[in-house]
Amino acid sequence: QVQLVESGGGLVQAGGSLRLSCAASGRMYSTYEMGWFRQAPGKEREFVAAIRWTGGRTDYSDSEKGRFTISRENAVNRMYLQMDTLKPEDTAVYYCAARSPRGGDSWLRRAEEYVYWGQGTQVTVSS
Repeated sequence: QVQLVESGGGLVQAGGSLRLSCAASGRMYSTYEMGWFRQAPGKEREFVAAIRWTGGRTDYSDSEKGRFTISRENAVNRMYLQMDTLKPEDTAVYYCAARSPRGGDSWLRRAEEYVYWGQGTQVTVSS
């Protein structure tokens, strides 16, 4: 069992930066696959970024590639999302998610593949 708690959201102007953090508790965190998703009002939850449990493989949605950076520190059970050059369309509730290890990469972007979810943190980008 893994419990996830996000933090670091807030209000920022367009072009600014935020760093989200996801604190995980529970055994075997270091072997869990992790991801960030977001959901804007009236829209479906969408994939943002993912990182394999080894930390050596990352994936980003096309709209975030080059602006966002996902990372993790297994020693302190934390995952991060550094968000730079933020745009108003990045406004959403951001969720971290986790699942037990799985082979292949094709599932990384699918929300239904993740088992554990945090409560979310609001990110609002003003124009």
